[in-house]
Amino acid sequence: MVLIIERILAGIYATNCYVITCEDTKKTAIIDPGGDGDDIVSYIDKNGFDPVFIILTHGHGDHIGAVNEIKQKKGIPVFIHKDDGEMLGNADKNLTSFMSGPKIEFMPDTLLKDGDAIELGNLKLHIIHTPGHTRGSICIKVNDVVFTGDTLFANSIGRTDLEGGSFELIIDSIKRKLLVLDDEIKVLPGHGPATTIGMERMMNPFINR
Repeated sequence: MVLIIERILAGIYATNCYVITCEDTKKTAIIDPGGDGDDIVSYIDKNGFDPVFIILTHGHGDHIGAVNEIKQKKGIPVFIHKDDGEMLGNADKNLTSFMSGPKIEFMPDTLLKDGDAIELGNLKLHIIHTPGHTRGSICIKVNDVVFTGDTLFANSIGRTDLEGGSFELIIDSIKRKLLVLDDEIKVLPGHGPATTIGMERMMNPFINR
């Protein structure tokens, strides 16, 4: 059950889009396609992968910029936590009204909840609801990796000053939902470099303040 991970820096905000694939079956999921849809589709096609869904860690514009383009080309559904689903259909709520590109509005196909397990070939994506950056922010654990979106970064955390954000909630989410994972679990965030749970447990100033 080998997991293939490709990071593609997507959009003007350099969002980490992760294209993840089950090596055995070539089934592929796209996490947070924030832009550069051509690059994402090209990588998938070049490797002969079979994309089956897009999954969003939350509903902000810098994480959804290429969703419509990829859906049009590949005809695959979009998954997001139920508490962020409404954001996708409202450009003011997903903030694309205030960004430099076009307004983006669409409806999700599947609404997720905490504890869901989504099959990707022979892999399972475990959904961890981590509110704080947005109400419906999630992290996605696969094997020994957790994709943390804008909840947890290397030596930092996601901002909490936008609608639906809460500093108390994000710290609680990190401590109760992420720091219970093994130290060796690799953290792949929505922006910036990778880290580990153990490193953040020891070094993250927001957690240890």
